[in-house]
Amino acid sequence: MVKTAWVTDSTAYLDNELKSHPDLYTIPLTVLLDGEEYSDGIDLTPQHLFARLKQLKNPPMTSQPSVGSFQALYQQLAKDYDQIITVLISGKLSGTVSSSEQAAKLVDIPVTTFDSQILTYPMSALLKKGMELLAAGNSIEAIIEELEQIRETNETYVLVGSLEQLHRGGRMSGLQFFFGSMLNVKPIISIEKGALAVKEKVRGEKKAKEKILDYFRSAYEKYQFKEVYLLFGLHESHTDDWRMELKEQFPQVEIICCPLGAVIGVHAGENTLGISWFNGLK
Repeated sequence: MVKTAWVTDSTAYLDNELKSHPDLYTIPLTVLLDGEEYSDGIDLTPQHLFARLKQLKNPPMTSQPSVGSFQALYQQLAKDYDQIITVLISGKLSGTVSSSEQAAKLVDIPVTTFDSQILTYPMSALLKKGMELLAAGNSIEAIIEELEQIRETNETYVLVGSLEQLHRGGRMSGLQFFFGSMLNVKPIISIEKGALAVKEKVRGEKKAKEKILDYFRSAYEKYQFKEVYLLFGLHESHTDDWRMELKEQFPQVEIICCPLGAVIGVHAGENTLGISWFNGLK
């Protein structure tokens, strides 16, 4: 029987099911704070990160795992496994996919790298689906094909807690940052084909939240998906209003709340709030 190892990166949110999976391995991204390097999820938590951000002299930075880090992990896994499936943060938000693809060329074990075009728990949902498909006896080719189809149905909308951090991290243009900072304009950020985009600009956070719930309501009426992910920077309490409203209006939808993690928090800020779902994940 072919033995398969699964690999993901530290921006994935691992619930108890994934934490206890015997064949799942995580490779950390790196956060640089005033010259000190931290491994995401190992020696840097979101709580530690946001406490440090208030005291930094220089803008924080993040970096993907090196090709060498992936190569070392894959070579180690080759001792116990026959093949590797790697599910990673969007290649348009990080160079992590590229590092894995380069490392795959340097090892003897077959490695399939899947660009989730997303991050945190939505990426974990794709990872879980892939594991389910493998357990059902599907080939890697069939698994990747179905994951690609589901990936295309994702909708993600984010109210960024700190436009300044997003701008300084190079994820938002100067002009977008300027207009977003003026007149209490709240941009609704979406993730389109793995990249950040401004979906709409709304005056005030309350109206922005109402607009996003309209997106959700419209999608659910059409697709009847089974779960939704509420994403937060540091404070889970920020999800309370959305969680209560969704629970009341859509009692059949499972609501999963999870933190964005330290690497995403560097760019988005502690007050960030997002919502994500897959129209094709039934």
